[in-house]
Amino acid sequence: MRAVAPWVRTRLRTSPGAAVALLVLVLVTSFLAAAFPRAVDGYESDGLRQEISAASPDRSVIQFTEGPAEEFTDTSDDPEADAAYRLRPERLTKAYRAILSALPGPLRADVDQSAYGVRSVEPERAGDAWLPELDGGRPAFTFSTQAGLGDHSTLLKGRLPRAGKGSGTVEGAVTAATAATLRITVGATVHAGPVTVRVTGIVTPRSPQLGYWSTEPVLRTPTLLYVGQPVPVPYWHGALLLDPGSAEALLALPNAPEPYWRIAPDPSGLDIADLSELRDSVASAESGPLRTALRDSVSPELDAGTSLDELLLGFDDIRAAIGPVVAVAAFGAGSVAFVVLLMAGGLAVARRNRELALVRARGGSLPGLFGRLLRETAVVALPAAAGGCALALVAVPHGALLPSLLASGLVALVACTALPARAVFAHRRARLDGGRDDVTHHRPSRRRVVAEVTLLTLAVGAVVALRRRGTEPGAADELVSAAPVLVAVVAALVLVRLYPLPLRLLTMPMARRRGVVGFLSLARAGRSPATTVLPLLALLVALTTAAFGGSVVSGVDGARDRAALVTVGADARIAALDGLPDSLAQQVRKVPGVREVVPIFLEAELDLRDTGTRNVTLVAVEPDAYARLAQATQLGEFGAGRLRGGSDAVPALVTPAVAERLGDTEALIGPAGAMFTVRAVGVLETTPAVPVGDFVLVDASRVPNRATTALLLTGQDISPTGLRSAARAAGGDPVVALRSEARADLTESPVQSGAERIYVVAAATGAGYAVLALLLSLLQAAPERTALLARLRTMGLTRGQSRRLLVLESLPQTLLAASGGALVGWGAIQLLAPGIDLGRLSLGSQSGFATLGAVRLAPDPTSLLLPAFAVVVIAVGVCAVQAWMATRRTTTTELRVGDTR
Repeated sequence: MRAVAPWVRTRLRTSPGAAVALLVLVLVTSFLAAAFPRAVDGYESDGLRQEISAASPDRSVIQFTEGPAEEFTDTSDDPEADAAYRLRPERLTKAYRAILSALPGPLRADVDQSAYGVRSVEPERAGDAWLPELDGGRPAFTFSTQAGLGDHSTLLKGRLPRAGKGSGTVEGAVTAATAATLRITVGATVHAGPVTVRVTGIVTPRSPQLGYWSTEPVLRTPTLLYVGQPVPVPYWHGALLLDPGSAEALLALPNAPEPYWRIAPDPSGLDIADLSELRDSVASAESGPLRTALRDSVSPELDAGTSLDELLLGFDDIRAAIGPVVAVAAFGAGSVAFVVLLMAGGLAVARRNRELALVRARGGSLPGLFGRLLRETAVVALPAAAGGCALALVAVPHGALLPSLLASGLVALVACTALPARAVFAHRRARLDGGRDDVTHHRPSRRRVVAEVTLLTLAVGAVVALRRRGTEPGAADELVSAAPVLVAVVAALVLVRLYPLPLRLLTMPMARRRGVVGFLSLARAGRSPATTVLPLLALLVALTTAAFGGSVVSGVDGARDRAALVTVGADARIAALDGLPDSLAQQVRKVPGVREVVPIFLEAELDLRDTGTRNVTLVAVEPDAYARLAQATQLGEFGAGRLRGGSDAVPALVTPAVAERLGDTEALIGPAGAMFTVRAVGVLETTPAVPVGDFVLVDASRVPNRATTALLLTGQDISPTGLRSAARAAGGDPVVALRSEARADLTESPVQSGAERIYVVAAATGAGYAVLALLLSLLQAAPERTALLARLRTMGLTRGQSRRLLVLESLPQTLLAASGGALVGWGAIQLLAPGIDLGRLSLGSQSGFATLGAVRLAPDPTSLLLPAFAVVVIAVGVCAVQAWMATRRTTTTELRVGDTR
């Protein structure tokens, strides 16, 4: 007797197309599900590394210092208690190695940029008359014996300093910037306090922006210090670089020199999973077990300080604020994928309805039916889910493994159980004839009513919670993140309930018309199965996700554009405190992309001659040109005539705070010798010249002793190179800022750009699954529609009428889904917008944008209408193709479509 072929093998051989389609669907869905958590981990890890590497070294470096000990004496027999011993290079090197070896795992040191040495605590004034002297006096110098000078610099002149002998003159070096500013040459002798230094070399720093040179910037570049009251005056502050062996000479200073060890963190190996441990390690180094251990091994007087903890805290705040917003996209895309997997199972059940009914009629049990179908789908779904997960691990190599495995496992579970579960539910009772089960005659069961009421309650609760708590750090949970999806689910259930009403109203007038196509199409639309709720749900969730994601991206772009405009005040800005040449405006007009140039005069600290303490800026402009600029930028629009007129008092537009200080009467403002009288004639919240802060805006022709200090430019695609070349050619040291560059600076954070990419992918995923849901819905009814066309054609229906019938039949459901999706997307955004602040996603940790207010979510018309329109176009196109193919067959072939006998 021949063995019976296994069920699974037989099914796969008879339906290879369905198996391949399921495999591709599960493969893609598993890939997306597994890639999502790793993509989130990836951009958060990139953000953590950039946050540390991009921070200035004085914020990221951990500095250990050793304070003086009172018991140290110069004559002690104990070398450990000898003040000179504390400064010896070999002791500092030993302590440096001990600190490096004690650092915990995540707090890895960048050895190349870490440094140690001895420095003077207070700058010492020089007594040499040949040094440049400012109003505050002669320069002061900081002494530093930082190790590794030769490895981190290039010798320009002379030679590197050598260790000094005794307490006499010691050798030192200066950087090229220090030598140029303070007029120091090789061979010069500097007398700073009790220490005399002979300069033996001039060096150029290598990587001056990194930790070795920039933790204490004065080592590479002189700075200004100020002295005196009430008006501080400046004097130069430079650095003299000594050999580590000369540290003993610094004991002659009034304040004891300070040994230090500066540990630059190495972010290259960090990922987001290390963030918590890294914060704990930094806290331990500052005032915890690590500092205690180092005090035991290095010095009892060892202290530690850093701003790295504040840096990590700020990054964690941004990450926590962006996370809930990204979770909304994840829930949306995941829900659409879940519904499409269920629809794939439903399509298989519909195609095999007679087969499964026959199995039940011949005594097949529900558990047996479930197990047989489970094995059939598992053979395809499990390898596909594993393959998708493997592809995700290859495509996104960094990130946590467990979340990806769980996500792919969930996809495999849904894919394996969708067909068996729907088949068991559909055939839980053996029936001779299923009867009519269309939307106009179907009556929902009590269980369905309970489920719908439960979903409605969850949706209302989620919306209320999100509006009250918002997406602030730690405030949003899974229910809040699922709010848009729950709103779409409830809307789908409501639309399915309301769907029969317009059909009935439209069928009656159509029945009176002479043509049959319109009536038949509406009658056929009303005969669509009651399971239409699932395709409609998929389309609504997908369209809502696409609208939500598109609106988020649009809102982020709009906020960044506005923030860039507030930063610059126009499309470009050229400014100089000491004034700009008159010829610069004409030169700038020749730069490609420049449309208009508006000269303005700014006085940053305008004296209102009252007791107010807030700074006020005087803005003197040409009224007509500036009014056009304000209208173009939408920053404080006004009519140019408001700045003209008046007798003795100059008309002025001011901020509300300045209006309170000036009052309703004329006021005398300005410095002594250049005072003038103004009257506030209007209030503006902002203006292009001073987007943030208080100002007084007046006609430049009424202001004495004025000169152009800034140019505001409007135009499109202004050439940055041409603009800077024109500014340099005019002389002086003007500052050039472009709106496009300010806009680019707002998107540099990997956390922001990564979260934005997630939202773009979520919108694209929603759109893709919406198309797939639509195709599955049309494929499910395709055999029955084709057979119906054949019967109608035997009754005289023409091919043209047949094609129009299929297209018109699909329009009611398609229009319902498209219009419903657009309306639900708009409604969901309106409901949830008060609880969603896109500020962190748009601007990150950037400050100075208080005038923008909270960046709220707003509906984006393109994101709402374009996907809905695409659904209608695709549905009509698919039905047209289907009708064209169906009418090309013979009538006998069409009548047997869907017949499996």
